[in-house]
Amino acid sequence: MCSIVILRQSDNEWPLIIGANRDEMENRKCLPPGRHWEDRPHIFAGKDLEAGGTWLGINDDGVVAAIMNRIDSLGPMENKRTRGELVLEALDHSDASESLNALIEIEKDSYRGFNMFIADNLNSYWIKSDENSSFIEYFNIPDGLSIITAHDRNDFSSGRIKNYLSKFSLATAPQPNKDEWQDWETLLGSTYCPDNEPLSAMCVKTDIGFQTVSSCLLAIPGLQPKLAFKKPIFRHANGSPDSHHFEELEI
Repeated sequence: MCSIVILRQSDNEWPLIIGANRDEMENRKCLPPGRHWEDRPHIFAGKDLEAGGTWLGINDDGVVAAIMNRIDSLGPMENKRTRGELVLEALDHSDASESLNALIEIEKDSYRGFNMFIADNLNSYWIKSDENSSFIEYFNIPDGLSIITAHDRNDFSSGRIKNYLSKFSLATAPQPNKDEWQDWETLLGSTYCPDNEPLSAMCVKTDIGFQTVSSCLLAIPGLQPKLAFKKPIFRHANGSPDSHHFEELEI
């Protein structure tokens, strides 16, 4: 189960800010974000070396995509395709609406259940595919703060969302122009779980090797002329964010 924190501010110079933690078995091999696909040089993303896909990435048009398991759909299954290829498919398109239209037409039963996030500086979407449902649903993500895990958006039946939605709401939002990210970096690395359930922490630690293995922060600039020269900002912690520093990557 992974987490993505989304701040939509349509009228802001930076209308989309994202914080995301990847939760995985610590021995699953991967590459940190980069341009790892010769046939897709426009994609900047981490690469899962076991299945070949990715969990989160951005393309040269500023489209961001990320995928999470749905409840009770952790891990691969025989005769099912890797969900990580869906992120690559989303990032083959030049805006979020085009990506959405492509993703809702996939062969649903070829994949295990998933939540997917697709966005650019104009639109943000949450795509939901439950294994016990016969169709794929999608929703616009409104302005304000959202958290998506294996549960629905801002769903308090997720211990993580229940514990952290208010904390992110009260925190100082990242200020990309001032290079200020501290509050979100701290929260992404928080192991606080008042119910003593490790999976309800933002930064997961378990005794079976399943944990938060990396974290990232992205900021997408708006369309204002004065920001025409600005590029998206991609900050990455190549390890558990409670003990690894975030570094800005050159996209």
